[in-house]
Amino acid sequence: MSTHSAPAPDPTAGAAVKAADRAHVFHSWSAQGQIDPPAIAGAEGSYFWDYDGNRFLDFSSQLVNTNIGHQHPKVVAAIQEQAARMCTLAPGFAVDVRSEAARLIAQRTPGDLDKIFFTNGGAEAVENAVRMARVHTGRPKVLSAYRSYHGATNAAINLTGDPRRWASDSASAGVVHFWAPFLYRSPFHAETEEQERDRALRHLADTITFEGPQTIAAIILETVPGTAGIMPPPPGYLAGVREICDQYGIVLVLDEVMAGFGRTGRWFARDHWDVTPDLLTFAKGVNSGYVPIGGVAISAEIAATFDQRPYPGGLTYSGHPLACASVVATLTAMEDEGIVDNAATIGEQVIGPGLREIAERHPSVGEVRGLGVFWAVELVRNPETREPLVPYNASGPANQPMVDFGAAVKRGGLWPSVVMNRTHVVPPCTISAAEAKDGLAILDEALAVADAHVVG
Repeated sequence: MSTHSAPAPDPTAGAAVKAADRAHVFHSWSAQGQIDPPAIAGAEGSYFWDYDGNRFLDFSSQLVNTNIGHQHPKVVAAIQEQAARMCTLAPGFAVDVRSEAARLIAQRTPGDLDKIFFTNGGAEAVENAVRMARVHTGRPKVLSAYRSYHGATNAAINLTGDPRRWASDSASAGVVHFWAPFLYRSPFHAETEEQERDRALRHLADTITFEGPQTIAAIILETVPGTAGIMPPPPGYLAGVREICDQYGIVLVLDEVMAGFGRTGRWFARDHWDVTPDLLTFAKGVNSGYVPIGGVAISAEIAATFDQRPYPGGLTYSGHPLACASVVATLTAMEDEGIVDNAATIGEQVIGPGLREIAERHPSVGEVRGLGVFWAVELVRNPETREPLVPYNASGPANQPMVDFGAAVKRGGLWPSVVMNRTHVVPPCTISAAEAKDGLAILDEALAVADAHVVG
């Protein structure tokens, strides 16, 4: 698919791109005067490169979304063909490519989640899933986990459990947070996965009791939390949450925005545990972000709520034809080329074993965990106490060990996903075994920087 060959360096062009960026572009999640965005000249397959001739193996999949890699020719061609035929049409019309995108998604969703509401991305998918749950149940509250991320729009950021919520937390958004299972840093003093599961379920049930089950519209969970640490739930946990929701008439929303469409080695992460939600949110991997799109897969019962009652929501670009064309091409290519199976194989045979070997060599590695091409490496200052390499939500000098580690990785030609005290190994689902091994070798070498900070 790719020769991975970058054009000749052009530093002058790169400088112009960067100057225009600094003059006019306002960047996400950043103090604008403290950032230095790299100017990128191109990308293909598992790689991207800058104007100075530096090429990086993309172990971040950008924002964990380029599941089919950069510039997949079949998807690029589909977008071009659709643009020549029909660039845009309002959501109120039936359009062939929109219907086909919805059909292909529904073909892979579990149970009777056969109706698809399209959005512009993951955060809006979460916004609309919550709205559907509240209207369907007539209840105001939504429960979500600490150690979660659901997006940056109003409801989504209030549902989020990480520090990015704090500046926007209104304390009046009808959101209640609870602790989901995470054995390595167990809030329940558990010693086994079974204890963690049972105590987490008891904690959730107690939270519901004290909040009032009749006030709770939905529980939303990332099937496998992503940005918060890639923590696969213990066996039986999701089934237990499903039972609790059924007991109280609470809508179960699984957020598959990051974990879906091959990332964990299955079409959806829920496929590992065979739990069917009432609503399922998606974005990112559904078309690898080639054109913005996301959505909600809706159960028959919730869809029926709006058979005669108008749904109170919509978006100008819902089901945008260019985006839907990229979805159709992406899902077709993933099926034809065995991309989901490749993600599973790379995880089982290369990344998982490779990270476990790396952990044995580096005292800074407290734990590795993951599925498919969705892994986290937990870095610690003390492997006995599990003290994180940097404090929670560290910045400035306190975060320097992770800054130094990230710089070492980039010098090796790998672009990492560095989050708090972790590095996430999240390459495209199309990555080859040789590429994955190259990336792990660079990580292995760079971890010497983290090892230098280990004490005890």
